[in-house]
Amino acid sequence: MVVLRREIGDVLRDARQRQGRTLREVSSAARVSLGYLSEVERGQKEASSELLSSICDALDVPLSLVLREVSDRVAVAEGLHIPDTVPADLAAGAGIGVDRTLGGDAGWAMPRSELAPVG
Repeated sequence: MVVLRREIGDVLRDARQRQGRTLREVSSAARVSLGYLSEVERGQKEASSELLSSICDALDVPLSLVLREVSDRVAVAEGLHIPDTVPADLAAGAGIGVDRTLGGDAGWAMPRSELAPVG
C-alpha cells in the first residue's frame, strides 16, 4: 500500500540531498524544527500544505514539481505507465533528461529561477 506521506518525505529528502544540504540548513530556512522536518522526510508526519510550501521554498524547488514527482511515484506503485510529456527535442534543447523514471533528473536539473512560467 502506498502511503502518501512517505512518498512526499522521500521526494523532499532526495531534493535536499541532491543539493548537498543538511536537515539543519533546510529546517532553519523553512522555519520548522529539525526534528519535525526529519519526521516529515521519514514519512512519520503529515506535512500541512503551508509547511510543504515552506519546505519547498527553503529548497528553492517549486511545489508543483514536488507534487508531480510524488504523483509519478504513486502511479508507478499502482502499476500505471507514466508517459513522457516533454518532447525529446525540447528536453534536449533545455539540457534536461527525458527519462521520467524514478531517480531521473527531469525537472530537478534547473533551480526555480531558471524555470519559465507558463502563460
